[in-house]
Amino acid sequence: MLIGIDVGGTTTDAVLIRNGEVYSTAKVPTESGNLLKSLLCALDEVSKGIAPEQVNRVVFSTTVITNLIAEGKTDRVALLLVPGPGINPASYVFPESFYFKGAMDYRGREIQPLDETEVRDAVAQIKEQGFSRAAVVSKFGQRNPSHELRIREILREMYPECKVELGHKVSGKLNFPRRVATSMLASATGERYHKFVTEIKKALEERKITAPVYILKADGGTLPIEKSIEFPVETIFSGPAASTIGALALTSEGQTSVVVDIGGTTTDLALILSGKPLIASKGAKLGNFLTHVRAFAVRSIAVGGDSIVRVRETEGGLKTVTIGPEREGPAYCMGGEKPTPTDALRVLGLIEVGDSERANKIIASVASSLGKTKTEAASLIVDTTAEMIAKAVREMFLEWEQEPAYRIWEVLQKKKERPDNVVGIGGGAKGLIAGVAEKLNAKPVVPEYSEVGNAIGAAVARPTLTLNLHIDTEQKVYSVAEDGEIAGLRFTDIGNFNRMRSEEAEAFATKLLRERAKKFGISEYADEAEIVNSEVFNVVEGWSTVGRLFDVSMQIPAGLIPEWNRGEKA
Repeated sequence: MLIGIDVGGTTTDAVLIRNGEVYSTAKVPTESGNLLKSLLCALDEVSKGIAPEQVNRVVFSTTVITNLIAEGKTDRVALLLVPGPGINPASYVFPESFYFKGAMDYRGREIQPLDETEVRDAVAQIKEQGFSRAAVVSKFGQRNPSHELRIREILREMYPECKVELGHKVSGKLNFPRRVATSMLASATGERYHKFVTEIKKALEERKITAPVYILKADGGTLPIEKSIEFPVETIFSGPAASTIGALALTSEGQTSVVVDIGGTTTDLALILSGKPLIASKGAKLGNFLTHVRAFAVRSIAVGGDSIVRVRETEGGLKTVTIGPEREGPAYCMGGEKPTPTDALRVLGLIEVGDSERANKIIASVASSLGKTKTEAASLIVDTTAEMIAKAVREMFLEWEQEPAYRIWEVLQKKKERPDNVVGIGGGAKGLIAGVAEKLNAKPVVPEYSEVGNAIGAAVARPTLTLNLHIDTEQKVYSVAEDGEIAGLRFTDIGNFNRMRSEEAEAFATKLLRERAKKFGISEYADEAEIVNSEVFNVVEGWSTVGRLFDVSMQIPAGLIPEWNRGEKA
């Protein structure tokens, strides 16, 4: 038996999968101040009559990290940066940063020593200013981390209480600003995420569940929860990833669909192309920060079923409604204090949650302000909400169409077209998705169990794994971006250094990925690994080729575990 739990900002949803099918579901309010209570309530409701030892796996998805960043509740982080030549540090927009002289070239050779006097002055300042966390990042630090390591030594010497994150450990990929942003967010969210994991462990211990526990990553794959503590930013967009995998599980194989997950606070958008979720080729974007976090190409917008409805007067003197972006508790029909789209949906009979009398009462007050009937006011609220979501989808297509995978998909279709389906996930889907689909000239699809689609997505997601290998045959070294380590290249790894071919580099990457998969306990999925990118460059000195640089990217892509019975889906 499998349990999936999605911890959202409004509700915590749970599902129990038995013999490949949904056995039971649960939806309870999320109490941010007492998360343990929410987790226990969800577990108790979904596992009634099930012995703890019958549970084989538990997977969580969450918006905890996303919400922390969006709400500005992360810890302060001092950024200690070695940008090297080429870009004026003033052009970066990173807060609370300290810059030092020193540089490596793109192959990891030191071209300017680190200015340790500047480092010591900066450490004295961050200690005086009360920083408890620091992120240390140098350009090309993933090719030679010695400057980052030396800065950490100085921090430990002068300010041992400060917790340090090293850029080459967080990400081994090129692009210095993205590596800085990723390292900063990893440091800023680490402690809060650790507390979240602690609450999960307490809940499972109290219910005597000893099954393996995983967290859903932003790329739709699962990660052992102990490993996730090392990489908290991997759970950015875990919630949208869950809804995407949920839509994949609840619809027929090979479909192309826009996924619209309508929650209480936000609506998440994603895209599935011929049965494969679209990945953001350059990493997740969160607010103003571009990161190296591998993620689906998703967007979260601040409109949901519990968004506040307000009556506003236009410049022409006409009255209309605005939706959100704030949420102040539940819908009025659910005991809240403000009118929401959920109340309007209840009045129109599109959903059956909450108190009908309360919904009619609050929408009647909105109607009075607008000078409309109650039905007209409710219809206006629902139509305005649907148009906001449809507008965001249209805008998102401009971004999706820039992704290489989308352009390849279009070529394979032999014509330019948009997906036919809009798949609704989440509590607000039944009431709103028809209006959204109509505005997009598409077919609305609201699968069975769509209300807990995120929890289903978490429960049936299989592991993913990436490996980015860089080889420098002239220096006889290689590095794996995900490990943040540089190792010596042996003759037994590749054969003749100077005559190494792409096929040999790819074979070496495959070997390393299999070893990495074994370490993560997912060897059975290694055969599904695929090469995403493979490049080679000659190193020339004088008139001779003295070595080669290889870059190979591999992945075990997102998908569904074999235990899930897809059956005849919508």
